[in-house]
Amino acid sequence: MKLNELRDNPGSRLKSKRLGRGIGSGKGKTSGKGVKGQKAREGVALNGFEGGQLPIYRRLPKRGFKNIFRVTYAPVNLSALAKAIESEKIDAGQPIDEAVLRTAGLVRGGKVSGVRLLASGAVSQALTITVSGASAAAVAAIEAAGGKVTTTVVKPGAEA
Repeated sequence: MKLNELRDNPGSRLKSKRLGRGIGSGKGKTSGKGVKGQKAREGVALNGFEGGQLPIYRRLPKRGFKNIFRVTYAPVNLSALAKAIESEKIDAGQPIDEAVLRTAGLVRGGKVSGVRLLASGAVSQALTITVSGASAAAVAAIEAAGGKVTTTVVKPGAEA
């Protein structure tokens, strides 16, 4: 094999369509675009346009509801918390808050309003945790280990 003998595999390169090269080519004059008008021009994208008729996306009924005031919480399980303490990403002797959880890599994403502690797993050490919210089972598990959980968000309807 020599450099001057190198060739592409047969059919690997398509020949470019030669437009506007005479009537006999089949793609001459208007180059397959018909005659004049907006769509014969370059750079036209008329997605959803139906020639003045009301487009289908406006004819069909809209369903559902998008709550613009929705608050999202990042879930943190007790098992993930225990694993982070075990790998020394979190110091169990110090108070743990949402900033500590974020630096330890347990909370990711910028669009979260807070952290919610969930009871999947178990914790053996006494921890002092301050988070936005916590499930009743998670609070019970941490208090059973001799720790304390403080929540910053008050539920609507609950007395402070």
